[in-house]
Amino acid sequence: MGNFLSTRLFRVGDTQVTVSSLLIALAIIAASLLLSRLARNFIADRLLGRTRIAIGTRYAIGRVIGYLILFLGVLLALQPLGVNATTLAVFGGALGIGLGFGLQDIVKNFVAGLVILLERPIQVGDSIELGEVVGDVTEIRARATIVRTNDDIHLIVPNSKFISEMVVNRSFGQRRVRYKVPVVVASGSDPARVEEALLDAAGRSENVLPDPAPKVWFREFGESGLKFDLLCWSSRLLHNAGAFRSELNHLVYDALAARGIALPSPQLDVRVRGGRGMEGAAEPTWEVADGERRDRGASQERR
Repeated sequence: MGNFLSTRLFRVGDTQVTVSSLLIALAIIAASLLLSRLARNFIADRLLGRTRIAIGTRYAIGRVIGYLILFLGVLLALQPLGVNATTLAVFGGALGIGLGFGLQDIVKNFVAGLVILLERPIQVGDSIELGEVVGDVTEIRARATIVRTNDDIHLIVPNSKFISEMVVNRSFGQRRVRYKVPVVVASGSDPARVEEALLDAAGRSENVLPDPAPKVWFREFGESGLKFDLLCWSSRLLHNAGAFRSELNHLVYDALAARGIALPSPQLDVRVRGGRGMEGAAEPTWEVADGERRDRGASQERR
């Protein structure tokens, strides 16, 4: 057994690498991986979990410390293999060449992950919109971020996307969002009663914050009716804006119906014009109000 462990495998500079030294290096790397994961979970969940630090901040601190432990473990594992500063410099040069041939995306995403953890534009638990992706941040890894959509689908998004593109973070700074619900009523409605109905509908929802208080804006006079905007704040349904708007639409409809406020309905006006023929008979000419169709009489007025 001793002869096997002392078997020479290869040489790194002036150091002869044996089976025992290689096993020691692998053991140090494995221990570093385990220790970094344990330290990350212990710091984020137990040590900082008793404080008032936000969960995203605790997660970022745990991740950074885990990376440092892993980095120091790799440096320590290289010592039995005879890797010194000069060898690391040569390895760094080779790595730089490799980056130019296809590893730049991996390094770019890794650096972007560090920037996200340190700068914290997004954190674990945030509700975000990135292009067509809408969901909650569940995990920020070294290369990619895991986003869970409202359909319970997990998307793996490269970290560089959060650095190079515009991200809508609904949870940034404070966990509340103002929603705008457009409402259109019939033209003859009383604006004061409409505003009263919309505020009453917002007050009936448990998901609407009383402070800041809901507001109603009389936006404009539309062709089909009067247009209003119901503005209200919520901190509960940040991750499901569709459900919140659906609830408000139901409450708004009930409030308008209870006050007899009608919703606009599409109208089609048809006008009949009469003309004099040779014998005095009327020639019907049909015109649709929207101007899209016109069917006139088959004969024209004779002189």
